[in-house]
Parts: sequence; structure tokens; C-alpha cells
Amino acid sequence: MKQIISLKLEPTSEQYQSLLRTMEAFNRGCQFVADIAYEKRIANKIKIQPIVYSELRTRFGLSSQMAVRAISKAIEAYKRDKRVHCKFDLHGAMVYDARIMSFKGLTHVSLLTLTGRERIPIRFGAYQAARMDRIQGQADLVLRNGVFYLYVTVDIPTPPPIEPEGVLGVDLGIVEIATDSEGNSYSGEVVKAYRRKIRRFRGLLQSKGTKSAKRHLKRIAKKQSRYIRDINHQISKKIVETASRSAKALALEDLKGIRDRSNGFSREMRWLMGNWSFYQLAQFIRYKAEMAGIPVVSVDPRDTSRTCSVCGYVDKANRKSQAHFKCLQCGFESNADYNAAKNIEARAAQSTSLLLQPSG
Repeated sequence: MKQIISLKLEPTSEQYQSLLRTMEAFNRGCQFVADIAYEKRIANKIKIQPIVYSELRTRFGLSSQMAVRAISKAIEAYKRDKRVHCKFDLHGAMVYDARIMSFKGLTHVSLLTLTGRERIPIRFGAYQAARMDRIQGQADLVLRNGVFYLYVTVDIPTPPPIEPEGVLGVDLGIVEIATDSEGNSYSGEVVKAYRRKIRRFRGLLQSKGTKSAKRHLKRIAKKQSRYIRDINHQISKKIVETASRSAKALALEDLKGIRDRSNGFSREMRWLMGNWSFYQLAQFIRYKAEMAGIPVVSVDPRDTSRTCSVCGYVDKANRKSQAHFKCLQCGFESNADYNAAKNIEARAAQSTSLLLQPSG
């Protein structure tokens, strides 16, 4: 399977400026190509290259391969929606491939700039180090909070799927971000408190409307995005570890319409549901499960929060509150998210898309 890892660059001040100028020239070149593509309605790289190539070399100072990469990036963006005139950030990602980038052992990378090759030290952790020999194809040079990183693709061998001895159902929700059918809950009040704090800050800054406030809002948005990503990594890791320990497959609810499920809830609950990347969490669970050889199946989540996991009785009134479930028929009481996770587990076990093998 393919995986993206980040490598931190540690350039000298001169190298930093060289990388910055190169990145800016590359993105100016991308904008130039995008302008021509939009004006002439050309969405084919081969057709547009004779029109823009020379200008990319002379006006923007790009090397031959940099020019080719700029054309590819601009046309790929234009093709996504030909009605839109694409705009490129000066400090957007710059694409490098094997012709303009090479690794020098585990300590340095050689990157082509406007003024020639620069041999730049790289820093990474044990996780990245174990995958350095599997780097493939191109990489993205990214400037994040004033620091340069290389985002590279590695090819990770995928183990054969296990023969599951059951299913671990996972419910994604509001009170807890995730709850599994073994009764484990992930995140909750600490995360909600952080999100409320960020919302207050955003409200104060939006009311000011100054340039300084807008810059601060962008920093907060990036900080919140990093926080959500980190929490989702932690949660997905724990869920996959739980499934792996018990040799179980994983069952996730189909996320289509997950935002709509908050309709009828309070404004606070709707905000909490709409302010978390459940799709990212599901993606993290899936790729971590694949790396561990654990099958994953999606199930229809309809009525999982209203169905009794003991007797199967379905009624909207079973859900006494966002956190509490009590069956009107058999009297079973439980945490509502745990009850939903048990229903997801049961549906997956019956699904023809998951063939559970008998143990032994």
C-alpha cells in the first residue's frame, strides 16, 4: 500500500532562501499556465506545453523538468473543474521527481533550485527511518509554519488479511468521537472543551475584522486542523490495536449523510458534529487496519441509535437522550453510543461482504 511520510529539511539560511525563491517561481509558473489554460480552454498537457514551455524557462527561470512539473500541476488543477480559474499560492507545494531530487544516504537530500543543486540535511524519526528504503516516485516540497518539509510516498508491504474470529463495531458520534462494541470510548469532554475554546477565540477575532485578526484566524484554523489530525491518529491506532488483539474484523458505519444525522439536535450538538473530520478518522482506521491485515466492512447506520442491541426493538423514543439508551420493550439500558456500536457489530457479522472464518 502507498503511504505518505514527511521529512523535515534543515537548510542553512542561504539554502532556505534558495528554496523559497524556487518555490515562488514554480508557483508563479503554475499560475501562468493556469491563466493560459483557462483563457484558451486547454486541459491537455501535451497541447499546452508548446505554448507555455519557453516562457516558463526564460521568464520564470525554471529548469526543463521544473517546467514540466509546473504544467502538470496547473493542468491537473484546471481539469478538476474547467469552470474555475485556478489560483496558486506563492508558497504552495512544489513537485519534485527523481530528475530533480535524489537522496544522499539517510542524512541528506539533493534538490534542484533556480541556482543549482543544494545538498540539504534532513531529519526524521524512527518511524520514517524504517521506511526510507521504500521511497518511490515524486515528492512535494511543502512550507509549513516557516519550515520546509518533503512529503514522500513509500510503498509498504501489505500483510495477508487475518481470518477474523468476530467483529469489532465502531460508532462515530457526538458525545464521544468513537465508541467500540467492547465498550471503549475515545476522546470526549477534553476534546469538546478544546473545540469550544477555539470557537470562542474565532468569534472574538471575527468580530474585530482587522488584518491582524484575519492572520490570527488562519493560524488558529491550521492549529485546529493539526489537533484534529493528531487526535484522529491516536483514536484510529487504539481502535486497530483493540481489533488486532482479539483477532477481529472492523465494522464502520457508512459515513454518507453523517452531518445530516445532527438535524433535530441542539445548536451545540450540530456544531460539534459538523466540526470534526469523521471522514479523516475513518480513512486513518482503514489504512492502519490494512497495514495490520485486518478486514474492514462498512454497514448501513440507519436506526443503529434507535435499535435495541438486545431484543432488536426499534423506536425513536428508545434514545432517551444523546448519551442514554433505554429500550421501551425489554427495558435494556446502556450508553447510547455503545448500544449503536453493538448494532453495527451485529450488522457486519451478518453481512455478505464479510466472510467470517471459523476459528480452529
